[in-house]
Amino acid sequence: MKESIALKETEVQELTSRIKDSAAIVVFKYQGLTVERFQNLRRSMRENGCEVSVIKNNISRRAVKAAGYDDMEDAFLGPVAIAFSKDDVVAPAKVLFKAAGEENAKVEVVKGVVDGDIFDFNKLKELSVLPSYETLLTQLAAGMLGTVRQLAIGLNMLVEKGQEA
Repeated sequence: MKESIALKETEVQELTSRIKDSAAIVVFKYQGLTVERFQNLRRSMRENGCEVSVIKNNISRRAVKAAGYDDMEDAFLGPVAIAFSKDDVVAPAKVLFKAAGEENAKVEVVKGVVDGDIFDFNKLKELSVLPSYETLLTQLAAGMLGTVRQLAIGLNMLVEKGQEA
């Protein structure tokens, strides 16, 4: 009996540190998915730098509470899984909403933690339509490069105009 309690405490501590080390976690319901579709979802998550784990709800509730996310406890009702992402805050929500919209109508996003803030379904849905971090950086660089290019053209025109006079 004592070994069982110690094992559960170890599992809670490991999950707590995993939650704290993640940039984003998303809790979702998967009941009704076939094993094949759940495996495909896991594969898609891995390809996007995420992991999916099915953990006992009691352990999960204790871990989110220990991590300081008391408002997440109500997400662990029924069969749920957790998607973890260490780096990309957008990836878990993006992959899950894409999967839920395609052939996996059984996937239901419940709640998540993104950069230390608790996100409900609606906030996660908004997050899922954002471009990835790399895409945003590319867009920012392209925008800045365009401005610098226009400045260079303008300065060149001023220099040419000054030489004509």
